[in-house]
Amino acid sequence: MTRQQTDAVPFDREDQLRQIQSGLMEGEKVLAVYDATGIGTGFLGLTDRRVIIQDKSFVGKKVALTSVPYSKITSVSVVSNKSWAGSFYSSSSIAINVGTHTYEMDFRGVNKGQHVHNVILFYICSRS
Repeated sequence: MTRQQTDAVPFDREDQLRQIQSGLMEGEKVLAVYDATGIGTGFLGLTDRRVIIQDKSFVGKKVALTSVPYSKITSVSVVSNKSWAGSFYSSSSIAINVGTHTYEMDFRGVNKGQHVHNVILFYICSRS
């Protein structure tokens, strides 16, 4: 990927972007890479084919890079404590449901959670 193309991809940390780029399938495009806060999650990457989640919750300082195709995601939620007053997007937390497992992530900045939610929603609603 050229530097100009890299600049068009929103990301928090260049090392995380490079890690996602190094594992792309042929023709796959990175849409965003965001650093996640909270216990167990390192970062989340969005491509035009899948969601990639770095999971640090394994015993012994092991780290997993989990790829979830959009076709396996059953729902995506905005997690907010302002459901009755204010915008749902005042929060930057999301939950991604894959079968019986739920990945919850918090992001720094309001717009990142909204962007992740909207991209995932677009791809899961675009299925045939």
